[in-house]
Amino acid sequence: MKGYLKTHRWARILLCILLGLLIFIILLLSAALLFLNFYPPFGGSASKEKREEYALRAENYFDGAFHNTGTFTLMTETDDPYRGRTSGKGRTPSEKLPIATPAFLQNPSEDDLTVTWLGHSTTLLQMQGMNILFDPVLSMISSPVSFVGSERFSDLPITAEELPYIDLVIVTHDHYDHLDYPTIKKIDGKVGKYIVPLGVENHLERWGVSEEKIAAVAWWEEVETDGPTVVCTPSRHYSGRKMIDQNDTLWASWVLKNERYQIFESGDTGFGDQFGEIYEKFGEFDLALMDCAQYSTRWHDVHMFPEEAVTACGILHAKAAIPIHWGAFSLSDHAWDDPAERFCLRGEEVGLPVVTPKLGETAQWSDLLGYTQRWWREIA
Repeated sequence: MKGYLKTHRWARILLCILLGLLIFIILLLSAALLFLNFYPPFGGSASKEKREEYALRAENYFDGAFHNTGTFTLMTETDDPYRGRTSGKGRTPSEKLPIATPAFLQNPSEDDLTVTWLGHSTTLLQMQGMNILFDPVLSMISSPVSFVGSERFSDLPITAEELPYIDLVIVTHDHYDHLDYPTIKKIDGKVGKYIVPLGVENHLERWGVSEEKIAAVAWWEEVETDGPTVVCTPSRHYSGRKMIDQNDTLWASWVLKNERYQIFESGDTGFGDQFGEIYEKFGEFDLALMDCAQYSTRWHDVHMFPEEAVTACGILHAKAAIPIHWGAFSLSDHAWDDPAERFCLRGEEVGLPVVTPKLGETAQWSDLLGYTQRWWREIA
């Protein structure tokens, strides 16, 4: 009898422990869900009505998510993630990168065209008298929190407060290295309009941006502005700011066109048929801002190798190109300067003029080929 009571007592203790552990797990999961749903940097979610609208406007929206066209694999196994590398440097530079002071035109004319690369994909374009900012990220870390994430390895050429009035902010997709909550909060007061892929508007509205200032578009939809026409075009990528919202928002490349210039911004993308489709619709481009970094054979459908990016420029019949998506954050295993070096080497082989301004340097269209110093070769 005593043995039975002792065994029963231990069984009750074990049951209490298991019950306590279950309650702890439930509380932990509940806290995590609350954090994901209410922490502002994670952004907002689409309503049922908006999802129904996405399905009507976007052929690639079905089953509650956006999709790439054709075969697409997010991650694959590989023995050589560094295929084709030319640089033996580390993932981050051993010394400071040269930083230029931006020389934005104070009153750009209808005919002026300048490009100021601010690091990674953040670029300020002055076109048809407008200041146009792509993928605003002016924080020192790419992350929803300040204590974990990829830290910027180069200094910022400019702070959010130092930016001029921005007529248009154009976002390619909602990943943290392209859409930064602190930057949006700091610049919103001097932004005239946001143009974003479908779904991204929910993040901006969650952060207090006025709905009237946002144009959310599907692939091939156009937005008329007081300056260039802005067209949302396809890319091959994915989206998401938290584990439970993958592909809830669209990803895109962009075409900006007017009577004088035609500019292409690739967004993050793998190589695909979209470049041919874009050329067939719009013809040749004066300048391509082209993703050429954060690549790996492990996610080859997500980011092009630099040589593929040059091939894409050829398909687009681009007269010149600026390699972007490098020089600030290390989000892959390749050397920090490998993207630019490989892009330039292939560009030389095929006769593509490659413009490589320093971080913060404002390149003037009238002397675009004057900004071809391969400055990274002097840095270890």
